[in-house]
Amino acid sequence: MTERKPPGVNFESWIDKQIREAEERGDFATLPGRGKPLPDGLDAPYDEQWWVKQKMAREGLSYLPPTLALRKEAEDVLAAVPDAPSERAARQLVTDLNEKIRESLRRPPPGPPLGLKPFDVDEAARTWRERHPG
Repeated sequence: MTERKPPGVNFESWIDKQIREAEERGDFATLPGRGKPLPDGLDAPYDEQWWVKQKMAREGLSYLPPTLALRKEAEDVLAAVPDAPSERAARQLVTDLNEKIRESLRRPPPGPPLGLKPFDVDEAARTWRERHPG
């Protein structure tokens, strides 16, 4: 690739000749990714954070804005209430969640709106008692 383009030869045919000769020599035979499909997203619009997103995907990391993380936590807590070891533990789960929700309502974090209000602790306890009669 260090030779210069001869005068009178257009660039395209000169480059095509170099590529063909390199293929014949086997220069491309051991390249990583040979024989594998091209990665997805090549036709997507340019994203300045592409490398961050790829790194997070490789490492198995994810990031949710604080309000979405709290929504997910609320979903998980409400699903865990019926399986809590005691009614007191179920009440404590919802009480702790409600405090986080109230704090988020007082000082809204950046990101999408929370869309939650504190949950009824007595209703959570009733749900627990239905699951654990007597």
